Amino acid sequence: MAQAQTAEGQSLPPVTVTASRFPSDPAAAPIGATVITAEDIRAAGINNVNEAIRKLGGVFGRQSTTGTQDYSLDLRGFGGSSDQNLVILVDGIRLSENELSNALTSSVPVELVERIEIVRGGSSVLYGEGATGGTIQIITKRGPRQGTRGTVVAEVGNFGHRELRGYAAKGWDGFSIDASIGTLQTDNYRDNNRLKQGNFSGGMQWSFDQGRAGLRVDSLRQDSRFAGSLTLAQFLANPRQTTSPGDFGSNDVDRFTFFAERRIGSVDLAAELSRREKTNRGNFESGFGTFVSRADSRYTQFSPRLRQTSNFGAISNEVVTGLDFGRWSRRTDSSFGGFPSSAADASQRSAAFYVRDEIRTGGLRVAAGVRAEKFSKDFSDPLSFSNTGYQRDHRLNAWDLQASYRVMPRFDVFGKAGRSYRVANVDENALTPVLNQALEPQTSRDLEIGATLGDAAGKATVRAFRHRLNNEIFFDPTIGFGGANVNLDPTRREGVELEASTRIGKAYALKAVLQHVSAKFTDGPNAGREVVLVPRNTALLRMSWMPGNGHSADVGVQWVDSQRYGGDFGNTCSARIPSFATVDGRYALRRGPWEFALVGTNLANRDYFSNAFGACRSGIYPENGRQLKLSARYDF
Repeated sequence: MAQAQTAEGQSLPPVTVTASRFPSDPAAAPIGATVITAEDIRAAGINNVNEAIRKLGGVFGRQSTTGTQDYSLDLRGFGGSSDQNLVILVDGIRLSENELSNALTSSVPVELVERIEIVRGGSSVLYGEGATGGTIQIITKRGPRQGTRGTVVAEVGNFGHRELRGYAAKGWDGFSIDASIGTLQTDNYRDNNRLKQGNFSGGMQWSFDQGRAGLRVDSLRQDSRFAGSLTLAQFLANPRQTTSPGDFGSNDVDRFTFFAERRIGSVDLAAELSRREKTNRGNFESGFGTFVSRADSRYTQFSPRLRQTSNFGAISNEVVTGLDFGRWSRRTDSSFGGFPSSAADASQRSAAFYVRDEIRTGGLRVAAGVRAEKFSKDFSDPLSFSNTGYQRDHRLNAWDLQASYRVMPRFDVFGKAGRSYRVANVDENALTPVLNQALEPQTSRDLEIGATLGDAAGKATVRAFRHRLNNEIFFDPTIGFGGANVNLDPTRREGVELEASTRIGKAYALKAVLQHVSAKFTDGPNAGREVVLVPRNTALLRMSWMPGNGHSADVGVQWVDSQRYGGDFGNTCSARIPSFATVDGRYALRRGPWEFALVGTNLANRDYFSNAFGACRSGIYPENGRQLKLSARYDF
């Protein structure tokens, strides 16, 4: 892999990727992975992690219902349950939730990001439940061994946008500290959709010849007002209006992580111990009264593991084995019209063992792995009108087999096969067709073949994939009076993905990402019907201009095909969520340590929406209109 290049053409250390939950050299990159570097993010003028995943990684996302930056991300067409079918991690620690809410990627300051690795397809062997669609790993920067570095960014824009971010790190002979702080205030595009957000991330690290150890603290405070959903008629009349002027809520998240790595001969040892505490509050008004809720959740993860590497002539072998322990709990209290309506306690405990072996010789790589995991789920709510309590244990297994072969210089073919799984979260089990009966686990048989041609100067990767799912966990709006979470009849996701990048001369770079996916029922009364909220085609095209004289520009176009409304489970609605294309761009000027930039999103000022969970022509959450932002950045 070629070295990354800064805007001034200076070389950076080679980008390494984590194929086996350990730092690896580029030759051991996850097969078929997409890597977004810190310089990619900066060149595109992107100021949050979620936007980088969507606009640089080509991952489809749906507008947040709360007006935050935390779009629902969808790898391989899982529709309304997409968040539950991918795993998002920060340095190996899960951000994905055990409830029906998006992973809060906004808790990760963008200046702290070293790279983002997107691995599409089943990844349950290494990362456990919920990784059928794939994984998104956010890798943060390590502090400098010597010296000081930092960045300050100020940005203003229309819709009342004001943002200030700062990052600094200092090192002394292997000991380093860093801190990142940010504040964001915006009225957003719609009425009653104001957002106030504050971030802090700080850490310290001791590096030595054969390893490192450190501590990190991350905090997020979000206060937002909820604009609510619209019908199609309301959207066409005024997409900026609110239907819920009295609704608001907040998220408070604190994450504490200890990590350690040590090399002893040919063996690497590593472990993370993390604790996440989250408080979610909501206030929702209606003509019948006010619903007020508070949920306090705690999640602890402990992940010890080891890697042993060996060489036998021209053959190298890497064996990784580890344990994952997780413990999650939540207390929910709510009232309606002043009367208690919920006093729920929920918990989930998990314990897993996994092992993965990879052999490399010449141009051949072969890897195989297995995982066994046990889950114990408990729930009780004496005030509930649906499920009041259950206790369930699940034992699940995953496996995968991967191979790649270098047919000739700059041309590789690869294939993957495996089994992945996920278990229903507490909110899905709270509303099921049979009282107090939790849902069965979802399983998937995963298959992928592909090829890569080229190198860092110009590269193309194509993949064909298929996921055959049994007991898929999904919300069915046709059951009962308002719908229920169910295990679906067998379903299938299959399609083709293409990623390509090239340089045009010394100053221009071009990147394209295309995806075609078919998501359908394969058996039962719904056989042949489409799964809702899944666009058949998505496309991304970006061009960068960096002539090396301090000027730079970046332009991107995203196109999303039409899709079925979230409530159109029977495929009977004559209307679909319309297809849309958007354009964003950035121009920047660097002078010494300063950079000044103009950023524009939705430059054509299109009225469109990516999220509509309701029945036919309803449940619409409009996307933002045209936004222009000016920023100033100082590096030291």
